[in-house]
Amino acid sequence: MSEDFMDGLVEVVDAGIANSIQDLGRLGFRHMGIAVSGCLDPMLARCANALAGNPAQAACIEVRAAGPKLAVRRGPVRFALSGDLSATLVCADGDTFEIPAWQSITLEAEDELHVGFLPGGVAYVAVSGGFATPVQLGSRSTYQRAEIGVPLTLDAQIPCAALSPEECGGFGEEGGYFVASPWAHAEGPIRIILGPQDDHFTAASIADLLDGEYRATTQSDRMGMRLEGKALVHREPALADIVSDGVVPGVIQVPGNGQPIILLADCQTVGGYPKIATVISADLPRLAQVRPGQALRFAAVDAVQAAQARAAQEAQWRMWAATIEMVSGPGC
Repeated sequence: MSEDFMDGLVEVVDAGIANSIQDLGRLGFRHMGIAVSGCLDPMLARCANALAGNPAQAACIEVRAAGPKLAVRRGPVRFALSGDLSATLVCADGDTFEIPAWQSITLEAEDELHVGFLPGGVAYVAVSGGFATPVQLGSRSTYQRAEIGVPLTLDAQIPCAALSPEECGGFGEEGGYFVASPWAHAEGPIRIILGPQDDHFTAASIADLLDGEYRATTQSDRMGMRLEGKALVHREPALADIVSDGVVPGVIQVPGNGQPIILLADCQTVGGYPKIATVISADLPRLAQVRPGQALRFAAVDAVQAAQARAAQEAQWRMWAATIEMVSGPGC
């Protein structure tokens, strides 16, 4: 892409609800109390970025409720959607087209993309070159509690990469767009590694965690997900609290009421509740798609099995990326 065609610009016409700019996270600063943040479902984010022609780490918009409305002020630029999401392309001449997820779309200057409502979970909107907000501590991810990152607000103008004439073409022009089948997460129980404080719980409670069913509550956000089910009993009341030590996304904490809390991307760096288990990294993206009331089951694995699951996920990703194809067709 030549330098003459790098100057794309997107303006936020409507920020929507609960949306944020995220990349693959802010690593290396937990010792300073800085959360990792990043995409709740990095696999879907990687899919959107691949369809937009970006590297995996490019910043995209994470949609969690009502999607944003975005206007291209300098273009052309390419967008792509992943997840249970659709959008309306409003062309500068007034024509409109419905845009499904799992494809890219090229917009010219003054075209708008109106991203729809998400029924649950998360979805992603990627743009060519990524949303080029300032890098803070090595990442463009938004961590709202600490006011790190650039919030998605009305009238915000965000640089991105414009396309060269050779890269153009899309829904309304001669040329084409990229399409792929939806990404499929693994199914079955959420895999966990027990510990490091599983010895704080009765043997019966460990069995309840592994054999029972827990449901996601409405008390969930980017920091964590509260579950409800059979109470997990500490061996004695004093073991319901520990000296605060390190936590990471995926940790399952259990406070005194026995109802587990799974920590997610924006979680704190230390905690004082015992940790009965940790969700393996390969299954963390699945938690981003859990809706209130949905039932979860858990299965214990060891570190070797967790590494195998991660390797299998990466192999699945490479196979998925190889299926992306260019489809020719007219558009706006």
